[in-house]
Amino acid sequence: MWEALEQAQWVRTFGNTAWMYITVSVIHYLSMFWFIGSAALIDLRVAGVAVRRRNVTELADQLFPWAWIGLALAIISGFLMFSSYAGDWAPDPVFQIKLALIVLGAVCTLIVQVGVPRWAQSAEIPVSAKAFALFSLLVWIATLLCASEIPGREGLG
Repeated sequence: MWEALEQAQWVRTFGNTAWMYITVSVIHYLSMFWFIGSAALIDLRVAGVAVRRRNVTELADQLFPWAWIGLALAIISGFLMFSSYAGDWAPDPVFQIKLALIVLGAVCTLIVQVGVPRWAQSAEIPVSAKAFALFSLLVWIATLLCASEIPGREGLG
């Protein structure tokens, strides 16, 4: 199935046209950093580590819409990049872990987004919320570390 995707005419054209692949790669990396950076800033604010002068709800309301746009762009561009190497990447355990971490990270980010209005009502953000925000941040760091291993894998990228 994955080899069939690689052999689709539009995928071959995309994969064999350097400027297209490079442009999509840049979009992918920038949009992932855009998403993860926004989510990380909110996680750090919830944890009380950064941006403490800003109201957590206001910060979240400002950043989450942009974060989700970044994730959407990252998913689209990531699929385009994947399509060129689908047969190699799909069975690769590091790639599979990366995808699992992305799903886990997105769920964590959604939980933070839903939790922020409730947590902000307290005099102080609950310790459990702070711990969860730090866990979310660690998931995103693990995702980036895992993703950095994929291009250098033998026969991949």
